[in-house]
Amino acid sequence: MKIVKTIAELRSELAQIRKAGKTIGCVPTMGALHDGHMTLVQKSAAQNDATVVTIFVNPLQFGKNEDLDSYPRRLDEDAALCEQHGATLIFAPNPTAMYPSDPQTFVCNESLENLYCGEFRPGHFRGVLTVVAKLFLAVQPDHAYFGRKDYQQAFLIRKMVDDLNFPVQVVLIPTSREASGLARSSRNEYLTRDERNAAAAIYAGLCAAQEEYAEDERSVGVLRTIVNGAIEHAGGTIQYVHIVSQETLLPIQGDISGKATILVAAFFGQTRLIDNLEL
Repeated sequence: MKIVKTIAELRSELAQIRKAGKTIGCVPTMGALHDGHMTLVQKSAAQNDATVVTIFVNPLQFGKNEDLDSYPRRLDEDAALCEQHGATLIFAPNPTAMYPSDPQTFVCNESLENLYCGEFRPGHFRGVLTVVAKLFLAVQPDHAYFGRKDYQQAFLIRKMVDDLNFPVQVVLIPTSREASGLARSSRNEYLTRDERNAAAAIYAGLCAAQEEYAEDERSVGVLRTIVNGAIEHAGGTIQYVHIVSQETLLPIQGDISGKATILVAAFFGQTRLIDNLEL
C-alpha cells in the first residue's frame, strides 16, 4: 500500500489502475480512524478492485474556536489500519496541496446547509461539499463510502452528486456503535470515562422514541421530548433535536406522515456529539 501526498502523484497511481479496467472505491476521512472507518474501508475493498482512503483534516469545514489545531492526526497508525483492512492507496495531502491558493470558488447548498448543524457551524457544509467535490475530481472513484452518523452531511453529499452529475455512486453504511450504543467518532477521544458512559443516553433516547413511534406515536413534540429527557437526565446539554423528512431533510411540524429521521446534537462536557435514527 502506498501513501501519496500530491494530486499529481495520486492521478499517476490511479491512471495505471484505471487503465487496467479496475474499479476504484474512495473512503474520504479526516484521519483519527476507528472501527467505523474500517467498516467503510472493508466495504469498499469488497466491492472494488482498488480502494483509496483519503486522510485530510480540511480547514474549510472548521469554524472559529473549533478544534482544527487539536484535531487528532496520526497518519502512520491510520495507514497501518487501512492496509490491514484492504486499502490500496492512501491520499494524505497537506493543505497547500489541496488549496494552493486562497479558494474563491465553493460548492454549497443554499437551501439546506444552514439548517441543524449548519446553524451552529456557519460555513461548515460549504467546506465539506467543496472538499468532497475536489476529492471526487482527484480520485474519480466509481463508488464513495460514507457513514450515516452525520445524516445531514450524507444527504448533502448525495444531493451534490445528483445535482452536479458526478459519475460516482455514493454508498452509505449504517452508523458504527460502541457496545453502549454511542456512535463511534474521532471526537469520542475527548470524552472522559464518565462522559463517555453518560453519552450513551443519546442513542438510548433515540431508541426510546423509536419504540414509541412503533406503537403509533406520531407527534413530533412527544418524540422530541423523549429524546430530550434521556439526554438531559444523563447530564448532557442539548444543542438541537429535530425530526426531519427523509426525502427533503426539512423539519416536520405537528404529526409525522411520511418517512422521518430524528437528528440530535448534544454536548457531554465540552465535546459535541451528533447522532440520528431513522423512524
